[in-house]
Amino acid sequence: MGPKLVDYLLYEKEENGILWIKFNRPERMNALVGTAEEGSTVAKVGEYMRAGDDDPDVRVIVLTGVGRAFCAGANLASREGASVVGENFSGARGSHDGPDAARQHFFHGFTDLHRDISLIRKPTIAMINGAAVGSGMDMSLHCDIRIGCERSRFIAYHNAGQIIENGGCYYLPKMIGLGRALELAYTGEVNAETAYRWGMLNHMVPSEELESFTRALCEKILGIPPLVQWISKRVMRAAQDATLEQTMVLTSNAGGILQQSEDAKEARKAFVEKRKGKFHGR
Repeated sequence: MGPKLVDYLLYEKEENGILWIKFNRPERMNALVGTAEEGSTVAKVGEYMRAGDDDPDVRVIVLTGVGRAFCAGANLASREGASVVGENFSGARGSHDGPDAARQHFFHGFTDLHRDISLIRKPTIAMINGAAVGSGMDMSLHCDIRIGCERSRFIAYHNAGQIIENGGCYYLPKMIGLGRALELAYTGEVNAETAYRWGMLNHMVPSEELESFTRALCEKILGIPPLVQWISKRVMRAAQDATLEQTMVLTSNAGGILQQSEDAKEARKAFVEKRKGKFHGR
């Protein structure tokens, strides 16, 4: 069963195993709808990704934007609500009462929703076709791979008088080094060339080649047994906060399990027979 669809976030599943999730408010540079509500943009991204994760026909998930922007984050000019998009928001997460209401709402709502993206077991790619602002930047950082073009740029929360949130302070020092992460925190913005040089972008290609390059990378991903990808992702993410010894235990345990999987046997057979393997995640 697929997700409940909304018009401001597209869910486009292709027969080849690629799921495209697209921010779809190009007239507003794909600004967010809501914050931590059930129908908010960030909640729907998580819902769509979980649906793709549960779908056996989906192998890789690509997050991108329609138009000139990836995602412009929150609309600082106005706090948009249900009347703007015709969505009946309900089930907002976190408490709205008491002296700690704002922090509780943020931590148990918005932050949890962002973290949902990192928990997807299948490969996730952020195809950053333009500005990734605030939460847009954070959502791209939670993805496994980021592909950009000359129009890409990352903009933090400085215009809202806020620090980098929702995983950015965790990912960026590990991804690009402490000095560069602090430079972004101090200045609030980084362009595509610098982001690629620093390592925030895995690849930077001309904008007219962005989709074709992303598709080519997806095709390479589709050629590898999915169990290998899922377990590699979990181990490597866990290793970010583990010792060498702990990581080696994880890999040795996983290696023994994978060795006997149907996909591993098919991969070895396909290699010997010089053909593409047919994998089923078993």
